[in-house]
Amino acid sequence: MCRSTSTCCEDTIGCVAPARDSPPRGDRRVRRTQTALECALIELIEQQDLSQITVADVAQRADVNRSTFYAHYRDVHELAEAACTAMIDNLLESLSVPDPAQKAQNPSPWLQGFFVNLANHAGLYRRLLGPGGSARVIDHILRRTTTAFYLRACSATTDHAPSARTSSSTDIRHHVPAVFAAGGVIGVATDWLQRGCPQTPTEMATLTRPLLAQCFPGLTPSGTG
Repeated sequence: MCRSTSTCCEDTIGCVAPARDSPPRGDRRVRRTQTALECALIELIEQQDLSQITVADVAQRADVNRSTFYAHYRDVHELAEAACTAMIDNLLESLSVPDPAQKAQNPSPWLQGFFVNLANHAGLYRRLLGPGGSARVIDHILRRTTTAFYLRACSATTDHAPSARTSSSTDIRHHVPAVFAAGGVIGVATDWLQRGCPQTPTEMATLTRPLLAQCFPGLTPSGTG
């Protein structure tokens, strides 16, 4: 069974705080409050399903009142999306731009990195992606994963691959292989997490890569591997 370990912010034990640029001096108090709320939610998700967490629970854990919470977020689900952004970015970083030197490697380093990151935060992702998770966060993860696979596909077929900023959101949403791959990978990852990660990240990467090769043959030699 995989272990759940969380990357902690410097001054708060047990939370995963988004890595953002330092806000202007006048906004530092706002940023401190947002960080406290985000860290409080991450800590709570490690203990119970997101669907069971209330605004009052988060406010109490962050040592703020409910009016302060609503000054920054509309509800717990919006806070969850903000709190998990940095962690999701880190999770999907390995899926973004392919390294041609990795094509012949099996298991694929980029897929292996994806499953290792999931395993490192297994408890958190299990609750976020499970039945008691947030539909908004799951949709966010699917959209970001689709974009990552879209950029991979473009990078494998052209020397002038687009970036997430320059790509049309319509093009990405309508790129069937990327949408299919994202749904498949997140579905496989969710099932793996819910079953307690019986296979290692290396085994999962080895099992998943041939399936993705059917969508993106350009990512592997001769469409295999």
